[in-house]
Amino acid sequence: MNTHDKVRKIIDEPMQHLSWGHLSWLVGAKQMPGAEQTMGVVTIYPGKRNALHKHPNCEELLYVVSGECDHKLGDEIFHLTPGSVICIPRGVPHWARCTSAESLVAVISFSSPDRQTDTLEGDEAS
Repeated sequence: MNTHDKVRKIIDEPMQHLSWGHLSWLVGAKQMPGAEQTMGVVTIYPGKRNALHKHPNCEELLYVVSGECDHKLGDEIFHLTPGSVICIPRGVPHWARCTSAESLVAVISFSSPDRQTDTLEGDEAS
């Protein structure tokens, strides 16, 4: 990656809209060729959750910026509040449900530039 490719100004980044919220991808193989990680921002609407899923090729870190959620990680549930961070090991099924009146906003980071996701149930929130 040359010096010019290491800086990317995020302006009007297209969002991936889903029934439970939206994702904005900031860094990854597509957004910044040569990057060795993936980073984005996830928003989950109040009372909604993303589908149970796992990442077979990378670890994930999720840092809560605002809002609150219950995060299912394997067989355990953790309550996350602003300033909380959770490490999701490669291959472990997980989901996050927004439990606050405001949307959950979290920074998500993956240890691979081509994050893979195996969805284990439908896209709809439960």
